[in-house]
Amino acid sequence: MIELRPFAQIGAADHGWLNAHHHFSFASYLDRNRMGWGSIRVWNDDTIAPHTGFATHGHENMEIITYVRTGAISHKDSLGSSGRTVAGDVQVMSAGAGIQHSEYNHEGEPCTLFQIWVLPREKGGAPYYDFKPFPKDARAGQWVVLASGFEGDAGTLPIRADARVLGATLAAGSTLTHEVGPGRHAYLVPATGKIDVDGVAANARDGVGLTEGHYTITALEEAELVLVDAP
Repeated sequence: MIELRPFAQIGAADHGWLNAHHHFSFASYLDRNRMGWGSIRVWNDDTIAPHTGFATHGHENMEIITYVRTGAISHKDSLGSSGRTVAGDVQVMSAGAGIQHSEYNHEGEPCTLFQIWVLPREKGGAPYYDFKPFPKDARAGQWVVLASGFEGDAGTLPIRADARVLGATLAAGSTLTHEVGPGRHAYLVPATGKIDVDGVAANARDGVGLTEGHYTITALEEAELVLVDAP
């Protein structure tokens, strides 16, 4: 099954410093038919104005993945961790039993990012934070695992969920495939570009929900893809 969620139809909230769009119910946006996709609970498409950001606040029992699309975001947390994640790179924060953090755009340009929350396989545990560069050239024409909860996925950012976050870039006219296994769900968003998924066209920032099956993704124009495969 393919469920298209056009960007123009997802939740939105403009706070001035933050222009947020929500693929699933979040904060003041409530749609009981869009509470998540499998264990993927949040997919926010955020634009953060220069020299602004999220003040210190807390989370628990959630795996939070941030994919920076343009600009950069700077992180600080109650563990003493800090980092600056730039466009195309990824940070993860496993909230575990509880963590306080801030995310701030110190740059002179807007920062755009996807913030993705996945339910953990179990509650509790010590929180942690990490970030890593993922050169786009290495993703040309192929999926690269950016974050994973599976031990065999070496060189990725670890999360505490039976899930993978994948990234790829496609030249116009090229294709990729993805297999969604039994009992699993995948959610695909082109950060840029227009794609076709087995006859269903999706524009940049549209969401494409996939259930069990084999899918062929064709780039109708140059595209940058992010996909999460989860229980």
